[in-house]
Order: sequence, then structure tokens, then C-alpha cells
Amino acid sequence: MAIFFCSVQGTRGEPVAPPSAGIDTVSGMPPVVDAGNLYSEASAGHLSPGVSGIRPRIYVPNVGSGDVYVIDPTSLQVVDRFKVGRNPQHVVPSWDLKTLWVTSSNEGRRGGGSLLPIDPATGKPGSSIRVPDAYNMYFTPNGAFAIVVAEAYQRLEFRNPQTMELQQSLTVPECNGINHADFSMDGRYAIFTCEFSGRLAKIDFSRGNAVRILALSKGGMPQDIRISPDGKVFYVADMMADGVFLIDGEDLTEIGFIPTGVGAHGLYPSRDGRKLYVTNRGSHRVNGPRRGQGSVSVIDFATRSVESTWPIPGGGSPDMGQVSADGDRLWLSGRFDDVVYAIDTKSGAVESIPVGHTPHGLTVWPQPGRYSLGHTGNMR
Repeated sequence: MAIFFCSVQGTRGEPVAPPSAGIDTVSGMPPVVDAGNLYSEASAGHLSPGVSGIRPRIYVPNVGSGDVYVIDPTSLQVVDRFKVGRNPQHVVPSWDLKTLWVTSSNEGRRGGGSLLPIDPATGKPGSSIRVPDAYNMYFTPNGAFAIVVAEAYQRLEFRNPQTMELQQSLTVPECNGINHADFSMDGRYAIFTCEFSGRLAKIDFSRGNAVRILALSKGGMPQDIRISPDGKVFYVADMMADGVFLIDGEDLTEIGFIPTGVGAHGLYPSRDGRKLYVTNRGSHRVNGPRRGQGSVSVIDFATRSVESTWPIPGGGSPDMGQVSADGDRLWLSGRFDDVVYAIDTKSGAVESIPVGHTPHGLTVWPQPGRYSLGHTGNMR
């Protein structure tokens, strides 16, 4: 049974417009405005009225210290912090842009996970919701479901996007370490990375949640995944292969590989949709050393090649994050160095801000875009 082909309301309560004539999208999904650049509505200056007046902040979940730091991006100062509990992994913008969710995992299956809402208008947390595990979270392209990634159980949990009440689950036993995802341009399917089995899992929602598995040729450790602006290719960072695989999503075949740097990990499109920032975490270890061979590689989407690489001065561990609303800065957690990096996207210059222990999936808020597909802001 297909899980999300139902109508929903738009981010401000009005009915969603029908799909564009060029791209036949799933029911209820906002139309694709530019088939050549699916990130066109997440470009600089395209802030939704729903986030008008919200103060820009950087929300940093620290796995080791169990808290969230809040940074003012103008002063580069920590202006707030609050406890979350065990293993906060990512700060995830909701589909309707009204809530930021802190996902906390159940590492070792001890004590369970949680989802903690933050009101971006005040920057303050609400009441935590207990779940079996929440390493990460995504949203179906029409906003009908939140997809909680229960990595510890190799399971995707489809939940009510407001209350987080469980609706149904999909276990993917072939995908050990199910982790990050992105959706096709038409919203028909998603591809998830399988961190601990060197595979990808394609979930075709239009065909009864059919699952197909692809084993990557280098048998590495796939991490983040992002689709190209034209919707034709999925880019998959692999921290063991030290680069990015190119995947034909329709056929689920490997069509290329781009070497980047040691421990390729996070993927973030530039606001104009021309570049892809690749974080190279500087180590092949899950818990790596301080001041490793960390860097950021800049891939040109048009040529599918690295045009420049920015090292972290003195070494570092750039991990997860997001691009600023204006596109001028790339904000990244320094996973093994207990800092956040603010990187100038024109020069590659780096400024560091001390935070809690083991920062992970930080988000920048607000961000341009009509809706969020989850993670740290997969905006469209």
C-alpha cells in the first residue's frame, strides 16, 4: 500500500497548488517551479512569509554533552543553551517550517530515543516526546508524514508530523545503519544510505513501499545523500571511500565517483544551486582524533568535478550543518573538536566557535524555501 498519496494543506493553511505541467509530482506535493533547478525556491531571498521576523540562529546539538547550543550568527557568540538528554543528533526543520525538532538516538538500545520540539519564534524547547529511536528525521514531500529514522532498529517510522503519533513502520533489514536520505524530484521515491553495510536502499512509495538495494562498488560507509539540481543524479558521500558516488536514481546504478578528501561526510548545495559543498571529516573512524585532516571540497554540479578544497586551519573535523540564508557562510559542526565552523563561501576562510561535546547535525534557521524535507534543512 502506498503511504502518502493524500491531500495536505500548504505552509500557510491554503490548498497546495497542483503539480506543474512539466513534472508529474505526487499528490499534495508543492509544484516543481524550475525543472532545471529543484533548489530554485530555496535560493537566497526566498524566505517564506511563515518565517518572517524570526531571529537568525544556529542550533547545535551536542551528542556527548546532551545539550543544544544556540549561536547568534552575527556576533558569533553562544547566546543560549539547554539540556536535551541522551544523544541529540540532529536539529530538523519541520515540513511546515513551524517547528525545529531535536532528534535523539537510542545508541545501544538503552533508554530509548526522543523528539524535542523547539519554537523558532522564541528559540525555546517544548516537551519531549519519547520514541524507540530517532537518529534522524525526514518528511514526505507532501507533508503528510514525518519519517523518523530508527537506525538502531533498521526501521523507518511514519508518524503524524505534528503529534508524532506512529502511523506505520517499514523495516529494512538489508540496510544496516539506515541513516540519511533524499527524495526524487517528483517525490515518488527516496534513497536512504546504509552506513554499516556499504549499501543504498531505494524506497518506492508509489509501488507499495517497494525496496531495492544497491551495494556500492568500494564497499565503504555511505553517509549523506543529495540530489542534483536537475534531479538526474544522487550524490552520496562515503567516509571510507574518501569521496562522492554518483547514482542514477531511476535505475539505482552507480555511474561515477568523485574523490574529495579523507572521511567524506556531509553534502550541502549552495543557495544558487550551482555548487555542492562536501565536508571531509578528516578521519575514517567513527570517533576520530582532534585536528584531523578535515576540509571542505566544492563540487561544480555542471562539470561534476572538484573546483576547490578548503582545509580547516590547524586541522579539524567538519561534519554536518547548513548554508546560511544568504549563502555567504557554510555552518558546520566540528565533530571531534567541540567547535562550530563558520566558513566564508567565497574565500574558504574559517572562524571557530567553542560549543559542547561532540557537536553533530546543526541547523541554520530561518532558511529560504517553501517546505523542508527534513535532516538539517533539505529545503525546496
